[in-house]
Amino acid sequence: MTVLRHIKPGDWLTLCLGSVCVVLLTLTLWRGELADKAVIRSGGKLFREVPLSRDLRIEVPGPLGISLIAIENRKVRIASDPGPRQYCVRQGWLKQAGEIALCLPNQVSVELVGSHKRYDSLNY
Repeated sequence: MTVLRHIKPGDWLTLCLGSVCVVLLTLTLWRGELADKAVIRSGGKLFREVPLSRDLRIEVPGPLGISLIAIENRKVRIASDPGPRQYCVRQGWLKQAGEIALCLPNQVSVELVGSHKRYDSLNY
């Protein structure tokens, strides 16, 4: 409680304005872009590029068997996979550009892409 006695009204104003700026920057800069299409890979090679404008179910072959990819309402998910742990199935629906689901044992992946390429980081 002794710390609160030393904070003056101008300090409170600065804290409030700083908090509002952080919230506004978070809402504007971290908003994800909607995806235009899904890029499906099997065995590291491009299997198919699919627009998200219509609902589909796509069977993708892999070394362990068939992975089923579902597209509904501009969202994508791996509906079933023959892999042992089912991590890619449990990941759920992908909605924003840059999101990806990987089924490593079956070597199948789905990546959502938009009009601009997003990067997690840039290396030199």
